[in-house]
Amino acid sequence: MNKVVIVEDQAAVAKALRILFDLHDIESVVTSDPDSAVRLVEKGEAGVLLQDMNFAPGATSGDEGIALFRRVRAADPELPILLMTAWTSLETAVQLVKEGATDYLAKPWDDAKLVTAVQSLLRMRAARAQEERERSERTRARDELARTHDLRGMVFESEATRRVVSLAVQIAPSGVPVLITGPNGAGKEKIAEIIHAASRRKYKPLVKVNAGAIPDELIESELFGAEPGAYTGSTRLRIGRFEAAHGGTLFLDEIGNLSAAGQVKLLRVLQTGELERLGSNETRRVDVRVLCATNADLQQAIARGVFRQDLYFRIAVVELAVPPLRQRREDVLPLAAAFVKAPKTLSDAARAALLAHEWPGNVRELQNRIARAMAVSSGDTLTPADLGLAADAEARAEDVPLERTQIEMALLNANGSVARAAEALGLSRQALYRRMEKLGVVLERRPR
Repeated sequence: MNKVVIVEDQAAVAKALRILFDLHDIESVVTSDPDSAVRLVEKGEAGVLLQDMNFAPGATSGDEGIALFRRVRAADPELPILLMTAWTSLETAVQLVKEGATDYLAKPWDDAKLVTAVQSLLRMRAARAQEERERSERTRARDELARTHDLRGMVFESEATRRVVSLAVQIAPSGVPVLITGPNGAGKEKIAEIIHAASRRKYKPLVKVNAGAIPDELIESELFGAEPGAYTGSTRLRIGRFEAAHGGTLFLDEIGNLSAAGQVKLLRVLQTGELERLGSNETRRVDVRVLCATNADLQQAIARGVFRQDLYFRIAVVELAVPPLRQRREDVLPLAAAFVKAPKTLSDAARAALLAHEWPGNVRELQNRIARAMAVSSGDTLTPADLGLAADAEARAEDVPLERTQIEMALLNANGSVARAAEALGLSRQALYRRMEKLGVVLERRPR
């Protein structure tokens, strides 16, 4: 896959190209037969195809070049193809670029520019192959997780999310308390559901409580229950969340916002496994696994004296950190696809805008933006404007750090078209050219 396949019938030209590539340690193979070239492509030996437009003596129409180009495209739609042409075939070469050829080179070519272009394309091709191998491995690992565990419909592609999910199912059977950390909307509740579903308590209740939203005066009745008449207006027995979760799992969200009084009461139950309903002296034992979640830094909260260290040690036997969506961009498009309902689909520009956005609201924001787009779109193809990302999509994209490999991959996916690569990255052509210049990404320019 790292070879340049040269399709050229003139022996002198073929020899010159071979020598040029040999001098730059670029492996190449020459053939004058289009059928042989196609076979090399089909066997996966081509990293770049460098083809003439005419192969028969005296031919000038470019028809042979067109036929070869289309056969190669059918055999490997992603293969970068560079066309070599005399000015008599220039119009044909331009047409093939519109059909997906990477670029065309006028004879006689510029050695330095040709070598630079081929090296860039080979590097992009190798990067894409590596990325595909990694993606395949991630997919295999994810599918194996989904085959052996109930992942509660969680959609992900990134290695970062897979690691979190894998650890969640690994610790689930142990029954230890787990603290799930991460920003709002990142998916902490979904991780709690996965832990419960993979635990020995999966057939018992999973009870969810927003601990930080409980006022001090209601903490005891909410968590531990209350007898009739325990407080003004109370006429019926109230079963607390701990009792409701007996035998199962209690998920306490926003634990970092629990009041000092609430922390004391929670700690006692976690230490003893016993509670009393409000208005009762009867001690009741509960068997509950506690999972907690927070977007706060509890170590800093402990240092400030607003969170109890002894409670932290009780709830954080294992800590799982869910990364923000901006740190696992591979998850963005799969999640978006899961949220979009047929017959609606995302346009290429919408996908680029989604990838460029920073996602301060994480998965919850993504879901809301898709819901907004579904509601406001007048057609079946969702646009950046439908997502509410049109006005500043490029400004955000300009701020997103791009690695050289990302740009080269985008160029490879676009078969060398800067315009299409820029659209995929959510940038203007001018912005992409600036990034390419900064990172040293160079492709052969077309003659004017």
